[in-house]
Amino acid sequence: MSPRNKGHLWRDIGSQLPFLAWLVVLWMLLWAQFTVLSFLTGLVVAIFVTRVFRLPTIALSGRINLWYGFLFVVQFLFAVVRGALSVTVQVFDFRRQPGAAIIAVPLRYADDLVMTHVAVTASLIPGSLIVEADRDRRILYLHVIGVRNRADVEQQRAGVLLWERRIVRALGDPAQYRALKADERAGSLKGGVR
Repeated sequence: MSPRNKGHLWRDIGSQLPFLAWLVVLWMLLWAQFTVLSFLTGLVVAIFVTRVFRLPTIALSGRINLWYGFLFVVQFLFAVVRGALSVTVQVFDFRRQPGAAIIAVPLRYADDLVMTHVAVTASLIPGSLIVEADRDRRILYLHVIGVRNRADVEQQRAGVLLWERRIVRALGDPAQYRALKADERAGSLKGGVR
């Protein structure tokens, strides 16, 4: 291996370090063991998977705001509980059927990584599920329950866009964050700033 290729290999591993760390943590969680052996085997598996199954390099923003990240986690957990209670109430309300709809949500700031985070977040909250993602046009299509009229559809759409803003605040790249702040200053975001 030439010195140039060796440098390229270490640069690839360095740029993928957060992803490798996540794979190691996932491995340790999978086996429910937090030992040196599970760490080492997880590291071997992570390197093997990333080298053999070559995926495009994920360009991380390099920007993580711990405060907004913490707020995101708390708000997400609250939304999961609220969504679960809402779905439970709808299931046991025998007087009427919960309405359902498929809605399109055009994202404003998303690159592939933020779009993925928004899709996963929206799918994990009970009452909504991503059915399709149009990567080229940055549109998520969700199946949601508890929709009875146009106002409910707009409320669901605004909720997904709010999650997008929260994710951009927590870990969006600097350009996304600047665009979000500019929109907030201009007052162009529906539903205000949260």
